[in-house]
Amino acid sequence: MESAAARPRPALTAGSVLPQDADRAALVARVHDPEADGPCVAAVRGEQVVDLTAVAPTVSDLMERDDAAAVVREADGGRVWRLDALLEAPAGRRDVPRLLAPVDLQVIKAAGVTFARSLLERVIEERTGGDPAQAARVRERVGKVVGGTLDGIRPGSPEADRAKELLVSEGLWSQYLEVGIGPDPEVFTKAPVLSAVGTGADIGVLGASVWNNPEPEVVLVVDSRGRVRGTTLGNDVNLRDIEGRSALLLSRAKDNNASCAIGPFVRLLDEGFDLDTVRGIDVDLRIDGPDGYVLHGSSSMREISRDVLDLVAATRGPHHQYPDGFVLFTGTLFAPTEDRQAPGAGFTHEYGDIVRISSPRLGALVNTVVPSEQAAPWTFGVRALMRNLARRGVL
Repeated sequence: MESAAARPRPALTAGSVLPQDADRAALVARVHDPEADGPCVAAVRGEQVVDLTAVAPTVSDLMERDDAAAVVREADGGRVWRLDALLEAPAGRRDVPRLLAPVDLQVIKAAGVTFARSLLERVIEERTGGDPAQAARVRERVGKVVGGTLDGIRPGSPEADRAKELLVSEGLWSQYLEVGIGPDPEVFTKAPVLSAVGTGADIGVLGASVWNNPEPEVVLVVDSRGRVRGTTLGNDVNLRDIEGRSALLLSRAKDNNASCAIGPFVRLLDEGFDLDTVRGIDVDLRIDGPDGYVLHGSSSMREISRDVLDLVAATRGPHHQYPDGFVLFTGTLFAPTEDRQAPGAGFTHEYGDIVRISSPRLGALVNTVVPSEQAAPWTFGVRALMRNLARRGVL
């Protein structure tokens, strides 16, 4: 198997990752600083990235401040890095400054099956037992029975109950349809605190998986009080064969080394970028394979079946609190069905794929696919962060 170090790296520049209206955006980054031997909270101001760690030692702390957007735009900072230089840094290196995932102490949560099209693909995974060779046959049968039955249905509504009755009568009811159109959404913990990778990093696919795909998603950044403070982009890597064998294998399918990418920056909500803007975001996907293969896809938040605030309320409330806040993947419309490696086999990643997830208002998250077993080991956890910040005198 080819080593991760030998694979080509994506060429990133400030212009290729910044939002189109970056001059009007309050953008939060995290930077690994080798001089501090740890992470810095930073503001993106044009093509400069300014250290704000003395003002807010963690992104979680920054999100608790009512004046977070003003701090990001105006606060005096420490050292300054060129964004282009950070983007040029080799993945996983600790001896050069580089971008990290722009969140830290927040719990990483994800909502699943929030779009009708991807909902049906989850049913197909379940019906095939994770066997991609059976997907086309099952997809045809499900399509004939379901048709447009699920289009526009509000989860938990009387219309959803009638759709459930139809699917049960055809022997097609499944646990995925339950969370897709039933009263309660699927919300799970995607990855441990501090384990996400940022733009420019490798993203991991478990070596045992033979049927998988990226999941381009809008990610909400929520404070301890349940307020959505900002948004970013995420890749909730999906191992279709493993989860298709059993939903009880969700943790094996979802939580592996480098299998969660978030970035490039957190865009804070403000007068020019509010929740209604988030509800209308379009997310584009491009995959460039090492063999010249190219795949385009897209997802639109306008087609989500549950409002983003309903997803937040299902995550945090009297039933569950998050004192350091949380980030919430909101789900994806993208579910690739075209064949890549063989007729009837559908899409799956190849190592070396460059995955670009982008949106005009959020920028671009770019990662290279490697086996999770070959991605840079995750070694910097909560204890290391607390010791590092204490040693630097910013706690």
